Amino acid sequence: MEKEKWAFIDSGNCSPGYNMAMDEKLMHWHSEGRIPPVIRFYGWNPATLSIGYFQQSEKEINLQKVKESGIGFVRRATGGRAVLHEHELTYSVIVSENHENIPVNVTEAYRVISEGLLKGFQHLGFHSYFSVPATEAERQKLRDPKSAICFDAPSWYELVVEGKKIAGSAQTRQQGIVLQHGAILMDLDQDKLFDLFQYKDEEAKLKMMASFRDKAVAIHDLSDRRFSIGEIKSAFKAGFEEGLHIQLCDYQLTDDMHKEIIDLCKEKYENDEWNFMR
Repeated sequence: MEKEKWAFIDSGNCSPGYNMAMDEKLMHWHSEGRIPPVIRFYGWNPATLSIGYFQQSEKEINLQKVKESGIGFVRRATGGRAVLHEHELTYSVIVSENHENIPVNVTEAYRVISEGLLKGFQHLGFHSYFSVPATEAERQKLRDPKSAICFDAPSWYELVVEGKKIAGSAQTRQQGIVLQHGAILMDLDQDKLFDLFQYKDEEAKLKMMASFRDKAVAIHDLSDRRFSIGEIKSAFKAGFEEGLHIQLCDYQLTDDMHKEIIDLCKEKYENDEWNFMR
């Protein structure tokens, strides 16, 4: 049986605003039927703190420290908590919510799409599994997180190795299209990360750091082997093909498409009105 062909885009390292604008434009073009479903890989230049759509920037983020560190800053269109994008592979999946393999239920759609991530980690030699909260207390904790930082606790159907979350994902649905994007951590500078947030006092910061170290892990914390970014991309490209039962075909954006992305980047994602709306 011939596999469905999806577009594959490896856009390399891009600015924070450009990355978010590209994801939004890919959703729009797919909703118009101009492009097939898409798997996209990308990185960040400079390293960037992205925050979830509903987060309160000034209340939760130490914006002065972000500025002093030379780190980029952008608000995502998806929910979830803040992520420091530095030593990682970021992915996005764009597909119609009417696709025959995409469940209507958001939680189940996470599971289906994240099957590609599961297979990707297996291609790297890791034993990985989905986290599913077993009790109502655990489910309530996910609904009301205490921390502004993503990776602080495993979420529904996100990948866990030895009790630690190694892939954080967020999802939104707009114009009948599902966008799921997330970070696959290669390395993580926890001290740098925790300096970017607001705390009521130093004790609260230290307590949160101790808790975080027990829960979050990067690929290179799990293996003595140092994987190249090329190896990681290859593993997860194969993982998405296997997990979603698709064939990925390289896709080139036109000059007009790049212009549309740049225009949206300037109008929205590089605009303080968007980034500091809360």
